[in-house]
Amino acid sequence: MRPVTWRIRTAACVLAAIAATAALTARQPAASRPFFPARGEWQKQPPASLGFDKAKLDEAVAFAIANQSKTDRDLAIATPESFKNEAPYNNLIGPTQPRAEANGVVIRHGKVAAEWGDTARADMTYSVTKTFLSTVVGLAFDRGKIKDVTDRVATYMPKGVDLFASEHNAPITWEHLLRQTSDWSGTLWDKPDWADRPPRGQTPDQWEQREMHAPGTFYKYNDTRVNVLALSALYVWQKQLPDVLKESIMDPIGASNTWHWEAYDNAWVEIDGKKMKSVTGGGHFGGGMFISAWDMARFGYLFLHNGKWDDRQLISEKWIGMAKTPGPANGTYGYCNWFLNLPTKRPDGTETMPFPSAPRGSVTFQGNGANIVFIDWEHDIVAVVRWIDNNRSMDQFIARMIAAITS
Repeated sequence: MRPVTWRIRTAACVLAAIAATAALTARQPAASRPFFPARGEWQKQPPASLGFDKAKLDEAVAFAIANQSKTDRDLAIATPESFKNEAPYNNLIGPTQPRAEANGVVIRHGKVAAEWGDTARADMTYSVTKTFLSTVVGLAFDRGKIKDVTDRVATYMPKGVDLFASEHNAPITWEHLLRQTSDWSGTLWDKPDWADRPPRGQTPDQWEQREMHAPGTFYKYNDTRVNVLALSALYVWQKQLPDVLKESIMDPIGASNTWHWEAYDNAWVEIDGKKMKSVTGGGHFGGGMFISAWDMARFGYLFLHNGKWDDRQLISEKWIGMAKTPGPANGTYGYCNWFLNLPTKRPDGTETMPFPSAPRGSVTFQGNGANIVFIDWEHDIVAVVRWIDNNRSMDQFIARMIAAITS
């Protein structure tokens, strides 16, 4: 059981995150009512009317296009190539498709300031899928299906499910899985945890003998363990997670019908006599969320407004505050896939941030490709940038976009 002081400190961090978001929202330009786009349309306005210098914003867009990914557009080739260090475990067991060229949108004050590329195409979005997954877990928390994120996940599993039966896995909590600090040990859907992003220069025999860590003490970005979270959430909901997401989030925010959340070919379970598929938390081995830039922008816009769409609170501010709070093992990571633009110390004592050009406290949802949703409460911006070559280029895009702000 964690010390009481840890719980107090965590609660204080959550309250501080909520207060900071409220303060940033308060500094946004006054408006009689925030704009929420109707399904199938999003009002466009000249950049100047949204406080942008058009020429400079055009430069940011041109930069994103010029620095798009150089990997093969056929993701059946590019995906296993991205994870070739994992061979022979990098084989695909879920669907992929060829991707679009670079595309994206910039939303400010609720209106479209810029758009480029094929923004309507429902492409793989890789680990941005994790944010959709953690949102479904958040809905379970809001509705009392998960009473406390510090509860052991094992206590929520039906009889006969042994995901958390071992001595090592038994202490794992929902929070450990959400923060990617679970250190869950095992194989799921034929993918061992130790074969996911193994140390370079070692052999598979050495990977299997990996160092074990107490749950909650060590951060490791690991899709097998995120897929454990997805399966655990399925057992809690006893309902397909894409259906939960559609009914509770995507339909209310006016998303299209083109998005689809895919599972691995072998990811079948039986719940109450019904065969169901457990979706993935990414596209590492295929599958995950296939979605358009417009639908990603709507999803990001929901969180720009702290879980509220028009007059409906779709997911609680409490959950968002928790998701935005860094964990003890990684100061720039909240719940999956909330990447927090917060300062960390270098070995020489100086501070750095993941995106130095972005405001402190902004958030990104990131996926391979790169596919990125950027949420900036300070400037009232949501930007979706797809197929940019890396985070360094994304930071340079952000720098150009913010430099284009005139008011």
